[in-house]
Amino acid sequence: MQALYSQLLIGLINGSFYALLSLGLSLIFGLLNIVNFAHGAFFMLGAFAAPLLLEHLGIGYWGSLLIVPPVLALGGMVLQRIVLRPLQELDHLYGLLATFGFALIVQGLMQIGFGSAGLPYAIPSALQGGQNLGFMLLPNYRGFVILVSLAVCASVYLLVERTRLGALLRAATENAERLSSFGINVPRLVTLSYGLGVGLAALAGLLAAPMLQVRPLMGADLMIVVFAVVVIGGMGSILGSIVTGYSLGVIEGLTRYFYPEASNTILFVLMALVLAVRPNGLFGRREA
Repeated sequence: MQALYSQLLIGLINGSFYALLSLGLSLIFGLLNIVNFAHGAFFMLGAFAAPLLLEHLGIGYWGSLLIVPPVLALGGMVLQRIVLRPLQELDHLYGLLATFGFALIVQGLMQIGFGSAGLPYAIPSALQGGQNLGFMLLPNYRGFVILVSLAVCASVYLLVERTRLGALLRAATENAERLSSFGINVPRLVTLSYGLGVGLAALAGLLAAPMLQVRPLMGADLMIVVFAVVVIGGMGSILGSIVTGYSLGVIEGLTRYFYPEASNTILFVLMALVLAVRPNGLFGRREA
């Protein structure tokens, strides 16, 4: 049973990252209708920022947690204004290719600067060790990641579903032209939404830094799975991203325990099955 609980914990950890990343992707897709391939690059930059800030500026983990997400969110807003906004009236394929090209450039530059092996980053001293739950030992840092992910996902959901800003974001998704006629600055909403999505990716990368080897291709490897999570949950669905992210992480962990050979393909098998029954995803809405 100890092995089963360990795999469930790993699945829940993976689900925390899936939920954060797919939530950011859904926010961006909802307003821009672009599959943002740059998301993995911002995840990787968020992870790299932690050891670089520590090495060059002496800023530890807690300082990085406050600095990195908003700074990279600002960088994402600049990318949206300079690169993506001029492409907004064109076919959405141009935006997809632009973000894909940006991701390749960033990955290439980081490989030139730091090599393929990347950088190590230690767990902060305050979160080292673990808690004995009786049936398993829960590492403190992994429990911290789960709690932060749950808190952030719940906060974003409440922001989108229960606040005036969220109502404006949903209205812009439904009919941007009509919202503009009421004097709302829709381009600013789009930029803020993109920045929030990028900030979530950067936060996920920073949380992953002490657990994974920080390397240039870490975002590209993870985003393949995250895209499957977004498709299963429903493109643009906030609730779908959160529920599906955690659920599929746990399913992946259970598969590693009961049938390890299928652990790398189970999510894609589920994606094919869901799309065969519900082409818009589990929580996606049918287009009018």
